[in-house]
Amino acid sequence: MFDTAKSILKRDPAAKSLLEVILLYPGYHAILYHRVAHFFYKHHLYFIARLISQINRGFTGIEIHPGAQIGKRLFIDHGMGIVIGETAIIGDDCLIYHQVTLGGMSNKHEKRHPTLGNNVMVGTGAKILGNIHIGDNAKIGANCIVIHDVEAGKTVVGVPGEVLSKK
Repeated sequence: MFDTAKSILKRDPAAKSLLEVILLYPGYHAILYHRVAHFFYKHHLYFIARLISQINRGFTGIEIHPGAQIGKRLFIDHGMGIVIGETAIIGDDCLIYHQVTLGGMSNKHEKRHPTLGNNVMVGTGAKILGNIHIGDNAKIGANCIVIHDVEAGKTVVGVPGEVLSKK
């Protein structure tokens, strides 16, 4: 987990020390709690997993279902109000700002939450909904609503989300 803290220190100009990140960053704490909850979830100890995730939510304001799969070095910046659903998958080196939802659009027992590739940035207030894929190095703009796949390297803005085109 120190690689996550080091990554946050490197990417956040407001961070002044590794100790500050480890002790004072709620996004870092949320990931730590999630790793523990996810361990219990994978071992079918669902009640304990959910209990830990609810403590995490109360402590950090960040709700991550214990079934969600999170890659390495996720940076949750500011974090308050983030919701990450059960079947969400987040790749390595992603950046998620506050008020983001990685939500489902189905109540069936199937993959119903988004998959983010590596190095994806999700702006403040964005909602990425359903079993869709956001490609590597994509950027999702603030307050964007995304309900379709996004190709690697693309930037999506607006409601509904549309890929920016170069003119």
